[in-house]
Amino acid sequence: MKKSFFTTLFFIFSIISFSQSINKTMLRLPDTGETTSYTSTFGEDNDFTIYAPFFIINGNGTVTDTITGLMWQQTDGGEMTIENATTYCSTLTLASFSDWRLPSAHEAFSILNHQNTNPALNTSIFSPTTAAEYWWTSDKQANDLTKIWATNAGGGIGNHPKSETISAGGIKRFHARAVRNINSPSVISNHFTDNGNGTISDNLTNLIWQKIAYSDSLTWEKSLTYADTLSLNGFTDWRLPNIKELQSINDESLYNPSINTTFFSNIGVKKYWSSTTLPNQTTKAWYLDTQFGITTYYAKTGKINLICVRGNESNLTSLNRDITNGLKNSVFPNPFKSNIHIKVKTDNTDYELFNIFGQLKYSGKNIELHDFSYLENGIYILKITDKSASIIKLIKE
Repeated sequence: MKKSFFTTLFFIFSIISFSQSINKTMLRLPDTGETTSYTSTFGEDNDFTIYAPFFIINGNGTVTDTITGLMWQQTDGGEMTIENATTYCSTLTLASFSDWRLPSAHEAFSILNHQNTNPALNTSIFSPTTAAEYWWTSDKQANDLTKIWATNAGGGIGNHPKSETISAGGIKRFHARAVRNINSPSVISNHFTDNGNGTISDNLTNLIWQKIAYSDSLTWEKSLTYADTLSLNGFTDWRLPNIKELQSINDESLYNPSINTTFFSNIGVKKYWSSTTLPNQTTKAWYLDTQFGITTYYAKTGKINLICVRGNESNLTSLNRDITNGLKNSVFPNPFKSNIHIKVKTDNTDYELFNIFGQLKYSGKNIELHDFSYLENGIYILKITDKSASIIKLIKE
């Protein structure tokens, strides 16, 4: 039987993207950094490496996040009120840059490392001597402007009264860490797209989400299994999201629930499991509470809700893949002065060379014939694409 005109029309208009223009300040969403396995059940955070965190220390008080494309202040500015934090970041001049700002909640959450705790940072990259318990963000609670979103040294994010920090009369230490865009943010016309097939595309992260969250509550282990065995819209590579992926769909301008119900219609005010374990209390896992969007943890044997995600595995896994895929010695010399040589290559191999700001300096197949003596000394990233993609860090001297 032929589809009626109205059935066809319904299908066309079921693919919804509502105008919701948003700035894309992060190129990609980093992994959590969790590398330890805490269960024999497949599907935990450690089982997936997509965009493993990879930072470059610039040697001038700044750090470049090669996954997000953001530049960070390496040592935070210390304890201060939210008002002073905003002023401090906007007036900061560091490494000859004066376009620093206070990060958004999602940007601040992106640099946390959930393999670590107190602080939940890579302390070989960011200063290990910080006394911070929390770090301010630029986002306020939607229905109470006296509360500000802040990440914490334990690895979470939440909404806190301005008055909690010592400088405002409180007893806790809220610090400021400045961030800047290396490249101008792109504008995404629609944050989410309803694909009309039971899935939602996030146009900021390129992740695909289950539109209708699972209606029952499960333990953490059973949630891992449910996600791993889910078949939806012809795909079977669904999984339980890690805590950064889960937090990425939160909207700090919303509450009760804090996720857009135009797209996630049954999300409700609930707690949702992530695949990420709390490393210092391994019987607990991180979850997102959709009342406001805080992330915290719960006993894995308890029952809460879940929503599944898929996608990004086909993308370039990370900029530290040179350490894990055995290719770091296939490019020589490193450091290089003028020419780059490749040990293993084919006629179908493509090369792209980027500086640490993400600017493309070379693209082509004949990289060995190119003279790079004109490049400034420093760190460069070489992307090698054949049947798969590999990334190698090079030094020009």
